[in-house]
Amino acid sequence: MDFKQHITIVEDYPKEGIRFKDITTLMQNGPVYKAAIDEMAAFARDKQVDVIVGPEARGFVVGCPMAVALEVGFVPVRKAGKLPRDVISVDYGLEYGKDQLTIHADAIQKGQRVLITDDLLATGGTIEATINLVEQLGGIVVGIVFLIELGYLDGRQRLDKYDVYSLMTFQ
Repeated sequence: MDFKQHITIVEDYPKEGIRFKDITTLMQNGPVYKAAIDEMAAFARDKQVDVIVGPEARGFVVGCPMAVALEVGFVPVRKAGKLPRDVISVDYGLEYGKDQLTIHADAIQKGQRVLITDDLLATGGTIEATINLVEQLGGIVVGIVFLIELGYLDGRQRLDKYDVYSLMTFQ
């Protein structure tokens, strides 16, 4: 299936010169959304995944249905102040400053096989921070799955020691 035909390109959003890839049109089409999740889950089936981890918020819309498809749990990675129990955190850089991601301190057990999911691979900073959190807790990242990869931003280079799968790539 050509999943790209279900992505709406929004010109000059959120600022001039950006060609935003809107995944909501794909998600609004149930059979297409299911086919996308099924194809990404197929990548992960032989990886003996124990748990899926996804950063907020769009990592949830990929990770949660994949967790159901693979019959494993889902662990959210959130911005500071959003999780109610003890957390560990990591600071990461944004093009306009810094931010912080957190995960519950008991969410990943040492040696658990973790699949990380997100909607979009751009520069790789958010996923690099997510990997850091998983590995601090002793998890083993067995793969990383994206709905979309922006190949022209070279985010994959930051993830070169991991098994990365993108459903579709925009160059």
